[in-house]
Amino acid sequence: MSTLRLETHEDVGAVLRERLAGFVRTLRDNGFKVGLAETRDALQLIRTTLVKHPKSLKAAYRCLFCGRQSDWKRFDELFDAYWLERGLKTGVKVTGSSPKKGMKTIRELMDAQGTKQETLAGDVERQPGEEDEDSDDTPTGRREGASIAENLGQVDFRNMQDPDALEKAHDLAERLARAMRVRLTRRDRQRRKGPRLDLRKTIRHSIAHGGTPIELIRKGPRHRQLRLVILLDASGSMNNYTSVFTRFVHGMLDNFREAEAFLFHTRLVHVSSALSERDAARALDRMGLMAQGIGGGTKIGEALADFNRWHAARVIHSRTCVIILSDGYDTGDPAALGEEMKRLRRRCKRIVWLNPLIGCEGYEPTAGGMQAALPHVDLFAPAHNLDSLAALEPYLAEL
Repeated sequence: MSTLRLETHEDVGAVLRERLAGFVRTLRDNGFKVGLAETRDALQLIRTTLVKHPKSLKAAYRCLFCGRQSDWKRFDELFDAYWLERGLKTGVKVTGSSPKKGMKTIRELMDAQGTKQETLAGDVERQPGEEDEDSDDTPTGRREGASIAENLGQVDFRNMQDPDALEKAHDLAERLARAMRVRLTRRDRQRRKGPRLDLRKTIRHSIAHGGTPIELIRKGPRHRQLRLVILLDASGSMNNYTSVFTRFVHGMLDNFREAEAFLFHTRLVHVSSALSERDAARALDRMGLMAQGIGGGTKIGEALADFNRWHAARVIHSRTCVIILSDGYDTGDPAALGEEMKRLRRRCKRIVWLNPLIGCEGYEPTAGGMQAALPHVDLFAPAHNLDSLAALEPYLAEL
């Protein structure tokens, strides 16, 4: 039967508190936003009769610790791995006081203290030979999917050979971009006076006053929204990354009022209208028809010259961040590239260069084109996996 496993200890309460602390650390290591208030409430729950019934305790903790849909999907896997030693996958980080062999279950510890346990409906003791539908031998698709998603976040795109894994990476890249877009466009500026009360920050500030909301925090819209201009390298040297980057850019541009996208190889193509299609397949088909010559050579300097001459005045203002997705291999004149980067830098607020080769061990930006561009770049960062793309959001949020 399903029972929480704990080490033998004279003080059951001390063991429970120690294990709970380890579980909270496990949730934080796996991206859950768990604070002191949630930990305090969890401690209160574990002191009740729920501790005798793992299923009820799991349901209560799920409601307490899960603030996002992604948390809700992964919570059962983490709870079972930590407390019940079931369904543990390699992509799940389990820290704290981990289970060991020979532990007494919580039911045995309670019995040792003379506490009578009643049997719950659904908490059935299985006889030898009976199949356990929840055993790790038959993992559910939901748990398996959560582990795959977490693993894909750290895999270099050029190492993805399995078509199914690559398709999952495409979907994850687009979902990541959509989530980033929503957070960046809906983020409000905190103000002393404003039309709306920021309840979350007001409650947080009231903790210092014993829970009394003495200081009211208000929020209002930003004066001017950040604009993104994305330049995507679609040359032959970027073949292993272009498909994922294209889906990421599609997710950013889909109904995004303040964004423009350009694709370049030996020439520059404006692809915002194609990538604004809601359907990803239609968007990619349209982009393919518009951008003939994908997979050829690279002339970054000439592409930037076309952008500065024909598009920059229209799509760039003082709060524009230009993002260049390229490995920096240029067949043109490095001096010309440096001059165009200098002209571009004078127009926009920031230039971010995302280079997938930074994720390769021992990489140095020694290429002539990259050397010419770097003095004009505000952020030079990797873009070899999904985690590196997600790391871009905090930087954009500060602009």
